[in-house]
Amino acid sequence: MPTYEYRCESCGNQYEKREGFSAPSRQKCPRCSKTANRILHAPPIVFKGSGFYKTDSRGSSSTPDAESRPKPSEASPTGPSTDSGATETAAAT
Repeated sequence: MPTYEYRCESCGNQYEKREGFSAPSRQKCPRCSKTANRILHAPPIVFKGSGFYKTDSRGSSSTPDAESRPKPSEASPTGPSTDSGATETAAAT
């Protein structure tokens, strides 16, 4: 069960109460018996996986190796283009 924090509107009393998720956001103040509202807080962020800490992914190089990157000729699905028509017209003149 989560612990919620409440603050009274009239006397300013601030207290914590352990309740279920279905508990109403307005409670009776234990000090003055008037309305106390639940104080909302941002949830904690949990980073899972690698790469979020200083010690993760710290090798000798921060960029991928040159061997793992595809060469420009391998990146093109049709292969290198040759324009044989341009060389034939240049040789004919």
